[in-house]
Amino acid sequence: MLVPVSVVSLAIAAIANAAPSSVKHVVHEKRNAPPSDWVKGSRLEGSAIVPMRIGLTQTNLDNGYEYLMELSDPESANYGKYWSPKEVHDKFAPPEETLKSVKAWLASSGIHDSRISHYENKGWLAFDASVEEAERLLKAEFHEHEHKLSSSVRVGCDEYHLPEHLVPHIDYITPGVKLSPVKKRSVKTKRSTPYLSKRKNRLAKTSPPSQTYEWTPPSAANLSSDLQGCGSNMTPTCIKAMYKIPTATLNASGNSLGLYEQGDYFAKSDLDLFYAEYAPWVPQGTYPIPALIDGANFSVPDYSELNGGESDIDIDMAFALLYPQTVTLYQVDDQIYEPEEVATTNLFNTFLDALDGSYCSYSAYGETGDNPSIDPVYPNPQPGGYNGTRQCGIFKPTKVISASYGQAEADLPIAYTKRQCNEFMKLGLQGHSILTASGDYGVASFPGDGDANGCLGPKGTIFNPQYPGNCPYITSVGGTMLYADQTVNDAESVMHVDLGGSASNFTSAGGFSNYFPIPSYQKHAVEKYFKTAKLTYPYYSELEVDVNTTKGIYNRIGRGYPDIAANGAEFRAYTSGLDYHWYGSSLASPLFASVFTLINEERFAKGKGPIGFVNPTLYKNPGAMNDIVNGTNVGCGTEGFAAVEGWDPATGLGTPNYPKLLKLFLELP
Repeated sequence: MLVPVSVVSLAIAAIANAAPSSVKHVVHEKRNAPPSDWVKGSRLEGSAIVPMRIGLTQTNLDNGYEYLMELSDPESANYGKYWSPKEVHDKFAPPEETLKSVKAWLASSGIHDSRISHYENKGWLAFDASVEEAERLLKAEFHEHEHKLSSSVRVGCDEYHLPEHLVPHIDYITPGVKLSPVKKRSVKTKRSTPYLSKRKNRLAKTSPPSQTYEWTPPSAANLSSDLQGCGSNMTPTCIKAMYKIPTATLNASGNSLGLYEQGDYFAKSDLDLFYAEYAPWVPQGTYPIPALIDGANFSVPDYSELNGGESDIDIDMAFALLYPQTVTLYQVDDQIYEPEEVATTNLFNTFLDALDGSYCSYSAYGETGDNPSIDPVYPNPQPGGYNGTRQCGIFKPTKVISASYGQAEADLPIAYTKRQCNEFMKLGLQGHSILTASGDYGVASFPGDGDANGCLGPKGTIFNPQYPGNCPYITSVGGTMLYADQTVNDAESVMHVDLGGSASNFTSAGGFSNYFPIPSYQKHAVEKYFKTAKLTYPYYSELEVDVNTTKGIYNRIGRGYPDIAANGAEFRAYTSGLDYHWYGSSLASPLFASVFTLINEERFAKGKGPIGFVNPTLYKNPGAMNDIVNGTNVGCGTEGFAAVEGWDPATGLGTPNYPKLLKLFLELP
C-alpha cells in the first residue's frame, strides 16, 4: 500500500534530497543468484547512455481482488455492475504525491524535469542518463551481461539503493536487477513452427484419418449416423450433442467471440474444407473479423509453415458452435517477432497494449509497460518487421476472449506474470471473460522445459505449473475425452493419449501455482479435493519456492487450476488441406468460450449484461457442470492428480452442461 505524503513532507523530502549525504539510502532490490543464461561482463563506461525507467507504485492493486469479487460474486448486491475503462484507470493510477516526490528526488540529483517524460496515466517516468549519473543516483555498479547462447547483451546491476522515504513510492527501476537492453534488439533469424510447438500449449495431431482405424462401438447402434463414431472422431455435431448445445440463431451486436493467436496463422481454404465436411451450416467464405496488432498478417496459404493448425482449429470450433455470431481474431505481432521473440518468450503484452493504452506504461510489481527483454520493440527495423508505432488502446476487447497459449510459470519473471494478471483483473472489472487452455503435459510442462520431462528441481521431480492458468483472474480450461468404445451419452475422462515420442503422456495440465495463492472463491473446493484425493506426495506450502532446496513436489497453498474442462481429443479438422485428428486443451478453451458467448447472447436478448468473470459463480454452483471422476494427469514420474468428485486439478469443476449453465446465468441480474 502507498504511504500518504503531505505537502509539508514533500517539501522536507526535497530539502533532504538536496543534501544527499544526509539521506538514508536502503537496498531496494538485490539479486540473490546470478541470472540464468547470462554471463556478467565488464563494468560499463561512465559516459555510456542508458534508458532509465522508474515504475511508480500503483494504488489499490491490493484491493483489486475484492473489487472484482464485488462485481462477480453472484451473492453480491453489485453483481454485474461493471466499471467503465475510465473508472478502472482512475482507481489504479498512482497518486500525484508519488509523482511529485520522485521527481523532486530526481531534480535534486541533477535529472531535471525537462529530461523526464511520463505517460498520461503517470504510471512511469523515463529519461536517458549516463552510466555515471545512474550509478550515482542508485548507488550501484552497472555491468554488461552476455547471453550464453547468443550475442545478446543486457545491462544491469546486482543491487541498487533508494532514499528510504521513497521506497513506498517506487516499485521498480530498470535497468537494475532486471537486465535490460542498451538499445533495441536485433533479430537475426526466424524460428520455424516446429520450434514454437515446444514453447506453448499447442495442439497435437495424428496422421490423416485415411491412415487410422475407425470403429463404431455397439453401444452407438441406436444413435444417428453422425453420432455413432464420436469416441474416435469428435465433430461439432458430437460436441453439441454431448453438452446439449442448441443450434445458434442469435447475432447480438457487440458479442463477437475474441480469439488470441500468436506464431500461427489460419488458412482460408482449411476453414472452408472444415465447414463443408463438418459444419455445413456455416457458409463458405466465413472468416473472422481481423484485429491485427503490430503488423500481424491475417491469413496465409495452407502450405505455409506458419499454418500450424492452432488458428485453424480455434476458428473452426468457434464458428461451428456460434454461427451466425461473429469471431474476432486478435493476431499479434509481425513475422519477425512472432516466430522468435513473442511466441518463445512473451505472452500477451502487445495484445494487452492494443486493448488498453494505459497498459503500455502501467507499472506494478517491478514491471513498467512492456518488458524490453521479453516483449517486442516497435518500430521494428528488420526486413518484414512492423515499422509503425506500437499500437496502444486501438481495439475494444470482446466480451469473451479465448487464448490457447501458455507456458511454464517458472519461465517468466513473477513480476511479469503478476503485472499481466492484474490487467486480466481490470478486464474482469469491465465485464470481460478471459479463458485460457491449461496445457497438455499433466503436472509437468512440455519436455525440456525444466528437465527432459518438463519438471523442476535438481532431480526433475517437482511439478511445473503453467501460466496464465495460474492467474486467479483467468478461467483455466482443461481437457477431457471419450474413449473409443464410448458415446456422447457416456461420461468423459481426463484427456490422456499416447501420441508417441515426447508426447507419450499428452494429458490435461493442472496443478497448483508457485506464484499465486489460492483465491477465496476456490478455497472450499481445493480443501475438499485434498480431503477426497488423500494425496501422499510430499508437498510444500510456500510461494516463490526455491525448487533446488524444497523437499516437496507441489505447492499446497497455490492457486489451483484448471477451473473447468471440455473435450480435447479426436477432433477432426483440416490443416494444410489434410484432415487430421487433433488433441489438446487448446480445443477446450475456444469450445467453452463459445458456450459463454452463447449464454451472453441469451442474456443480451433479455436486456441483461455480460457474464464477466465467471469463476465465483461457477465455484458456488458446481452442479451446473458435468463432473469428471475418471482419469489422472500424469507427469514427473507420478500419476499426477486424479479426477474425483467435485473440483480437481485435472478437469476443474467439469465440462459444460449448457441447459444448466444457461439457467444459472439467466437467473442472475
